[in-house]
Amino acid sequence: MLVADYHNHPQAHRTDLPYSLKTLEPWAKRAVELGLKDLAFTDHDRYKDGVSFEEIENLRALYPQVKFRAGIELDNDPETSAEGRKWVEKNWDNLDFVLGSVHFVKDFAFDHPHYIAEYDKYDINDLYKEYYKNIQQIAKSGLVDSMAHLDLIKIFKFFPTENLDELYSETLDVIKDADLSIEISTAGIRKPIGNIYPDNKIIEMAKSKDISFTIAGDAHAAHDLSHNYDKLEKLLRDLDIQEVAIYHKHQKTLVNPFV
Repeated sequence: MLVADYHNHPQAHRTDLPYSLKTLEPWAKRAVELGLKDLAFTDHDRYKDGVSFEEIENLRALYPQVKFRAGIELDNDPETSAEGRKWVEKNWDNLDFVLGSVHFVKDFAFDHPHYIAEYDKYDINDLYKEYYKNIQQIAKSGLVDSMAHLDLIKIFKFFPTENLDELYSETLDVIKDADLSIEISTAGIRKPIGNIYPDNKIIEMAKSKDISFTIAGDAHAAHDLSHNYDKLEKLLRDLDIQEVAIYHKHQKTLVNPFV
């Protein structure tokens, strides 16, 4: 089993599951069952009103064998994330971990199947370029600790027809300059792309630049916590990744990922 899972959504994109012991305790029980040592809650910033630091403290008291991190996923939602950024700034000292992500290009949610027809309106290379420029912008914000699913744009198997290695490298340099981590996530395995995010090539590029990694399953229900972690463990071993990042009050520590 791997030591940590740093991308989880207890509110499951719903407004009727605010943080409470009833909402959070199933996650704690599953974490203990799995042998996880470190777990970050990272609901999207649009659900910030449901986040309770007090309830996370209550959970910590009940389950001291797991380090529960208060987090948020700061998105680039054109309607909600300006308020999300303000909330992160206000609550920075209460948060352990902020995960940056990009889910919108050309003002549509490119990873949502309802909007898949929008891809036909644009050149795929332009969408990739805008996606990575948006990642760079969030990485430069000073409000995040790690960048999530760094090639989410591949979710529906639409790939660039140009070589974008220079753009990937430029993006990783921005992340490195900001001393952020990037996430290695199993979420893509259960999506149309069917693979871990990001591609091995990007992971290898990040490793060559001495960028740290967080690991995650992006679960939206407690029973999905750390799903496909056997595949993630194999990838980490195959790529000789011997340390992953954990966070306390935004301070990064590198630990052995293998329990």
